Amino acid sequence: MWMGDYTPISLLGLLIQSVFIENFLLANFLGMCTYLACSSNLKTANGLGVAVVFVITFSGILNWCVAQFITGPNALSWLSVIGFNASGINLSFLQFLLFISVIAGFTQVLELVIEKVSPALYMTLGLYLPLIAVNCAILGACLFAVTREYPFIPNIVYVFGSGLGWWLAIALIAAIREKLRVSDINPGLRWMGITFIMSGLMAMAFQGFTGIKLANPTETVVEAGTVVQEMVPSTR
Repeated sequence: MWMGDYTPISLLGLLIQSVFIENFLLANFLGMCTYLACSSNLKTANGLGVAVVFVITFSGILNWCVAQFITGPNALSWLSVIGFNASGINLSFLQFLLFISVIAGFTQVLELVIEKVSPALYMTLGLYLPLIAVNCAILGACLFAVTREYPFIPNIVYVFGSGLGWWLAIALIAAIREKLRVSDINPGLRWMGITFIMSGLMAMAFQGFTGIKLANPTETVVEAGTVVQEMVPSTR
């Protein structure tokens, strides 16, 4: 439940895989609305990236608990402790609703914190800060983690890495767009045109990691050892 078959090196591999190999923006193209709207300035992109990492991590933790103890198969079996048999109750139809409610709640908390701590960033983000609640990358990370049945600690690593990957992508395109503002670009390609082209090139670069599996290298080592053992002739 907590670690499963994962080891510390497996968790490192899962973190690298969620940031680079399965980047939510450049591999899955989730969360593109705020990515395109708030990536014209690096400072704004970094502020939004930190906010997304915060929301996606804590929402992922809470939504894992929701899936384990409320909406998953036999999730309500813990009610037997108080003498209530809920083995026949299936609340899986509420999963999307509960997941989105958790994300929206954390977004509201984050909005209040940013308004108090950094009013300038709050004014810069404007309408796009509350829209984190409907950022499909956050919901996608929570659903991917539940669908893949990650234990608790790997779930935290995966959702945190997914947030870092989103932040990395928006920070990269923001830095590029700041440079492009002082570059000689064909007028027909300015603003969104050149942004789409650069996003496509970045996605092609990240696609170079496709096929690399680092999430559970212990299984690979065991399989490789088995093959080697079978190939080595017996000395008896």
